[in-house]
Amino acid sequence: MKGERVLYPCYFNSVLKRSEGRRVPKSRAVRDPSLADIEKAARKCGIRFRVEQKSHPSYWWKREGRMVVTWGEAKEKLLKRISGCLEGKR
Repeated sequence: MKGERVLYPCYFNSVLKRSEGRRVPKSRAVRDPSLADIEKAARKCGIRFRVEQKSHPSYWWKREGRMVVTWGEAKEKLLKRISGCLEGKR
């Protein structure tokens, strides 16, 4: 998985605390994002990705899925970029 980053919907969920899995600031997060919302944001940003039907280890029962993104830079930069494209859902 060199050059790939895994993203879960909980990373962008404004309802969650940082300790519960949110990875972006609350001001950039959205309420209960779906994988489809994150897919739209990634397409809008022009990011290559694929979707897998896997669950976040802390939320294994939710079966929300995850996105594997082709990205060679820092994951935090990717999270900021996608959260910026999610703004329409706020």
